[in-house]
Amino acid sequence: MLRLSKKADYALIALRHLAANADRSAVSARELAETYDIPGELLAKVLQKLVHARLLESHQGTRGGYVLGRPAGAMSVAEVIQVIDGPLTVTACSEDDHSCDQFSKCNIRDPLWRIKDRIVSALSSTSVAELAADMPVTAPNVMPVAVVRK
Repeated sequence: MLRLSKKADYALIALRHLAANADRSAVSARELAETYDIPGELLAKVLQKLVHARLLESHQGTRGGYVLGRPAGAMSVAEVIQVIDGPLTVTACSEDDHSCDQFSKCNIRDPLWRIKDRIVSALSSTSVAELAADMPVTAPNVMPVAVVRK
């Protein structure tokens, strides 16, 4: 079963939120953590990895926080996952690692690598902007206004 790590999930959640709210100023790690019930310390580490990869920019100060490092349409889901978790794999062996005892006689390795290539292709062709396309924009610290009818 192909499964993303929690860190990759959190990275995609944060990027999707920032993409859907791109017109806002910076969003704090605390706001993201509280909005999505993500452990703050873990989210901070994930966000720092995204900053290091230049997918996010970090701004210091009272109005500081995180903004997208480039347009959401220019960030693929595959890129985000690889920044957080490293190369995508579906088998224990790889094209570079021949240490498996069955490597020379394995009859599923190549078909599984082709499947992995298809998965990577699908993730590479999906942008963070596409993830955010159906997400409602959230207004910061705005109280709902009651409508009174007479």
